[in-house]
Amino acid sequence: MAESSWRKLALAVSFTTIVSEDAANTRTDNLIKEIEASEEPIGPTLRAIQDGEDQQRFMEHLNSRIAEHDRDIERMCNFHYQGFVDSIGELLKVRKHAEKLKEGVLSTNKALQRSGQPVIQQADELDKTRRTQRNIVATVENLQLCLPVLEMYCKLNEQMDNKRYYPALKTLEQLEHTYLPRVKRYRFCEEMAENIPKLREGIKDASMSDLKDFLESIRKHSDWIGEEAMKQVQRRSNIETSVFQKNGQNESTLVEADTNPFTEEITEEEEEEVNAQDKVDFSPVYRCLHIYSVLGERDVFETYYRKQRAKQSKLAIQPQGNMYEKLQHYQKFFYQILGFFVVEDHIMNTTEGLVTREYLDDLWNTSLAKITSVLRNNSAYCTDATLLLQVKDQVVLFSQTLNSYGFGTIPVYELLFELKDQYNEILMKKWVQIFRLYTDPRSDIFDSDNYTAIVVQSEQEYNNLMRTFPFTDETIEKPPYPRRLPFSEFVPKVYHQIKEFIYACHKFSQDLHLAQTERDDMIRKSTNILLTRTLSGCLSELIKRDSLGLTELVQVTVNTIHLENACKFLEAFISNITGTTGDNIHAQGLQSTNIFRDARSEAELEIYKRLNAKVDEFLELASYDWTLDESKGHASGYIQDVISFLEGSFKAFKHLPGKVAQTACLSTCKHLAQSLMEFLLDDNVRFISMGAIQQFSLDVIQCELFANSEPVPGFREGALQMTFLELRQLLDLFMAWDWSSYLADYGQSTSKYSRVNPHTAIAILEKMKDTEKKKTFLPTFKKNERDRKKLMDMVLKQLKALVTGPTSKAQAH
Repeated sequence: MAESSWRKLALAVSFTTIVSEDAANTRTDNLIKEIEASEEPIGPTLRAIQDGEDQQRFMEHLNSRIAEHDRDIERMCNFHYQGFVDSIGELLKVRKHAEKLKEGVLSTNKALQRSGQPVIQQADELDKTRRTQRNIVATVENLQLCLPVLEMYCKLNEQMDNKRYYPALKTLEQLEHTYLPRVKRYRFCEEMAENIPKLREGIKDASMSDLKDFLESIRKHSDWIGEEAMKQVQRRSNIETSVFQKNGQNESTLVEADTNPFTEEITEEEEEEVNAQDKVDFSPVYRCLHIYSVLGERDVFETYYRKQRAKQSKLAIQPQGNMYEKLQHYQKFFYQILGFFVVEDHIMNTTEGLVTREYLDDLWNTSLAKITSVLRNNSAYCTDATLLLQVKDQVVLFSQTLNSYGFGTIPVYELLFELKDQYNEILMKKWVQIFRLYTDPRSDIFDSDNYTAIVVQSEQEYNNLMRTFPFTDETIEKPPYPRRLPFSEFVPKVYHQIKEFIYACHKFSQDLHLAQTERDDMIRKSTNILLTRTLSGCLSELIKRDSLGLTELVQVTVNTIHLENACKFLEAFISNITGTTGDNIHAQGLQSTNIFRDARSEAELEIYKRLNAKVDEFLELASYDWTLDESKGHASGYIQDVISFLEGSFKAFKHLPGKVAQTACLSTCKHLAQSLMEFLLDDNVRFISMGAIQQFSLDVIQCELFANSEPVPGFREGALQMTFLELRQLLDLFMAWDWSSYLADYGQSTSKYSRVNPHTAIAILEKMKDTEKKKTFLPTFKKNERDRKKLMDMVLKQLKALVTGPTSKAQAH
């Protein structure tokens, strides 16, 4: 027993080095007692000592205990020494048996070790497997806890890759506040938590990048959106316009419903589907708005969006090149403006507060001034009436489209009236080219006319002409064909062109939201300007052309009569196309009557002037020998030519009003008489013989015969002959040498020579006196010649006395 205790104590000593010095005394005593009293292996006890913190104290107690046992052993040995010796002897006896037992035990131990080795190995493997199993279970439990976090993170990355930023932001919020707190003890969760602000910033930046891409792409689609909006308004309002015609199509050809791809039968549902969403994806705007709202930065986003769109609005209202050159430039200008504001209206209706009506109205009002300025400046350079009419149609559609979205367009409509004035100016220039020669003589009305009366060969030709010009005359309709009309070709052409001008003005006045009376008044004013300024000027220039002969001038005068008569049909045409009736018809009417009357008066004056000029041309051929001893016995050739010309000219006056023809004839005869009188009084004619006066009288007789022949009907008897009466009395006075009667009856209305002016008589008498002097260089002694000379001197003296006398002056006055 003692040996066993010592062995246990010795074994305990070998493990005391790992016992803690701070163990409690009680625990140490209990451990030592347990070692001493235990019959079982002391391994667990030693393990408890090693794991404890009072190993030093245990060692101290153990040493103390060993010392006590040593004293007890020594005491017992001293007391039982003989017994000890006997025990030693007995021990020696059993030694051999112990050695054999030892060998058996060792052999058995080895056998047991050999047989237990597999068991030990399996036990180790079983222990290892159980530890692995426990680790797997723990791992599975941890993975089940972490797997939702990883799945959410993968979902987040997938949403980011698919640019689903708003769901990604929601996923990020769940990951941060719900899933990560459950596994926060893991290192990867800490990294995730640290990366969340970066992910959130990345989502914000990515959504902003998409918004920038959207703002860039929306400019490319604005044209289409604006064009589609205008087409939808056109379908709804059924405006007849050529805005969407193909290039090169005639301006008067309207777009038909069956040829326009946008005028097919479309239901309201289908029409609503054709909108901005079909072409533009607005999700970047909504997504970015939601993201910034969730992040608490909505104000930042709204400020950025409005600022960028304000910049784009300035770009949208920039003119596209020289707009006045092509209609496409105007179209692109209108489309991009409409596209911009249609998009903003859509954003306003599909979001809350991003685009407000106040903000949009302010943006539109700012743009409206620029739009009006751009249109005004570019249209000012437009010289094509067709283009300006198409521009007007587009402006109307543009305004109506904007109105349908709630935008005011009053300045744009006011601009249309400015364009109307410019359109009229362009039409004026165009019709000047139509009336006068500027480009192609074949297309010019005045220059292509031969200024002869129209001759129609058949009933069909006559009816075709009557459809273009309202003319009725019972006297003309009765004779068989061919029939001669009183007017020339330019009459129906001018009438037709005036109607074309009226129709052109009417086309511009359409869709301007004007009342019928306002449209009627506007067209009448424009037509009056055409008549008073353009046509009047062209007629005046035509009348003054040197290339226009007398016959042509007469035809122009006749033409103005028929144009004046057709004015009432022009007024009826205006009332018909504007729809005005009764009291609504403009009271002022057209000024065409005055225009054609003034043109006719100018033509008549030109006729008078041309007749006189032609007479002057013949008179320039006159060659008198003022020293003739006697007349030739017949009239001069030039005066016969004058009479023949006048007779032929006045025959062409049969279509003129009687008063005009009479005035022309009377004016010509007066001019002829005055010109003949100027021959006698010409300062270059220094000598006049009695024979020259007799020859001159023969020429005047031809003029008197012409006046008596009544070249133009309607004169009262003797009225035309009165133009030559002064000449006749003057010539008769000299040929009869009846000075006594002239002097005696001077100043009396019953005088035979009442129209003879004493100044004229003095001038001619002095020239005759000089002629007498020229003939006789030497003094003559014939009594009759001396008497004639004395009589001539006496007559001159008396005539001069008449001129200087107060009574004669008063009578002459």
